[in-house]
Amino acid sequence: MSADETGRLVILTGPSCVGKSPLYKSLGRFYPELRNQFHKLVLVNSRAPRPGEIDGVDFHFRTQAQVEKLRANHRYAVLEARNDLQALDIEELESLLRRGNAFFEGNPYVGRALQTHPHLANVNRLSIFVSPLSKEEITYLKAPERNISLEELLTDVMRRKLLRRTRRQKGELSAADLENIETRASSAYRELQTASHFQYVIPNHDGEDSDNWEAFHYLIGDARKTLDAFAALLQGVVRPGVEKWEPDLLPEAQ
Repeated sequence: MSADETGRLVILTGPSCVGKSPLYKSLGRFYPELRNQFHKLVLVNSRAPRPGEIDGVDFHFRTQAQVEKLRANHRYAVLEARNDLQALDIEELESLLRRGNAFFEGNPYVGRALQTHPHLANVNRLSIFVSPLSKEEITYLKAPERNISLEELLTDVMRRKLLRRTRRQKGELSAADLENIETRASSAYRELQTASHFQYVIPNHDGEDSDNWEAFHYLIGDARKTLDAFAALLQGVVRPGVEKWEPDLLPEAQ
């Protein structure tokens, strides 16, 4: 496919619980005409559905073994995403793009695959990374005089967000829940290291654990700012506060 023959692929990514899902839902609530311009890309996922998730809408939920079998099918790209396996149906994405614009919301490893897969080399993309910390906060925190481990601090930030979200969803937490939270929280730093590969970074402190997305009729706090910045980017406008990260902000491990 050439870029002239296809729509645009919007990639919205960031660490688990950073606020991607409520951001996408809020786009439909406050900017319905804008969200209706995009067909959502639904991937296959080996994990179990979270409370409220719907098979075929959020993901195509399958067993680990079923996703593993897709490796032999050339129409799928099977990707490791933390402890889960996800599979992208390349033919489905190409079909969506021939019909218009496509939208992906998910983790950075899959987001990077959508940027680098050879079958998608000519696709017109808009890539956006949502971060729990701003560039200024990262620069401040990693200064030698702070004498802290930014990776450990970020893990703790995301652990707290994930704990609050999971308690809301399930109440009592199981050992498997706690293990999953630790896996996702400890992955956040490595995921932030990939943010420089994406065109724009939106700092957002209101993760999926925040009341600011749904407690009131209108969004408040960073939830509102993040939604407005995201909607503006979809319309080609870069709002103040939207960032571009350089690779040396959080260098990737060699």
